[in-house]
Amino acid sequence: MIQIMKQEVEKQTGHFESFDGTSIYYEMRGQGKPIVFVYGIGCLMNHWHPQVTAFSQNYQTICLDFRGHQKSESPKDLDNLNIDSLARDTHALLNHLKISSASFWGHSFGGQVVLRAFDLFPEQFKNLVFVNAFVKDPIGGMFGVDFVPKIFQFVKDTHQNYPDLVTNVWRASVLNPLAAHLSALAGGFNLRLTSIKDIEVYARGIASLDLKVFMKLFEDMMAYDASSVLEKIRIPTLIISGEKDGVTPVAHQIELHSRIAGSELQNVPYGSHCTQLDLPEFVNLRAEKFYMTHKY
Repeated sequence: MIQIMKQEVEKQTGHFESFDGTSIYYEMRGQGKPIVFVYGIGCLMNHWHPQVTAFSQNYQTICLDFRGHQKSESPKDLDNLNIDSLARDTHALLNHLKISSASFWGHSFGGQVVLRAFDLFPEQFKNLVFVNAFVKDPIGGMFGVDFVPKIFQFVKDTHQNYPDLVTNVWRASVLNPLAAHLSALAGGFNLRLTSIKDIEVYARGIASLDLKVFMKLFEDMMAYDASSVLEKIRIPTLIISGEKDGVTPVAHQIELHSRIAGSELQNVPYGSHCTQLDLPEFVNLRAEKFYMTHKY
């Protein structure tokens, strides 16, 4: 069971060389059965800090930075900036740590990465937890409209011609205090529940990201469809959705649930696209119940 009084757990950090020589950064805490946390595009480990704090009391928690994100290197060959490569990084991480199998959590775009990793390396998966995840391109109807892909293409084209200008505008926009409120209005965060400090940490993290990395992965996200993987899943799976998620509405999680045999679906009232930050105690207790039920 998750302890109510949480003690500080020592953090271990390291780098390893992935399949193409790219150096990937990771953090580990605690001992016990391993849990691998995979965040979303442009995110950072802070998105999992309530889960890491809670579960490291009784499990071994493992986080990694995506290639091109935070403390991980960008690949020398930008063709290796894609979902396949991110999935292979998780495989290489477990091999580096000499861990045969683990529980995997995927948030948002991290759901696509986890699904691709499962498709390639199913033997490394004991169970799955999806939080506000999606299977395929979520942006076509994001926020109930179809203009997001057009905006992305405009930014991509403009960046090719004026990279410094677009990068500076991008960073200024992300770091603008109004950005948090706009994100909240779109269902990205629930400002009544999520700490503003967590949102500021996220903003600083995404502002530091190389825009070329973000756009390359964003484009791959739009192209990748993991629908065919869902019917292959025969391990315990928990799907968590946020009732107020405007980025990937509940319908995305309902699709996962309907196509993964025996999966469990938990809708979280007031949860945004970052339900694990909005209501961490609820999410953690529901996941712990899932682990106990399936004796993980």
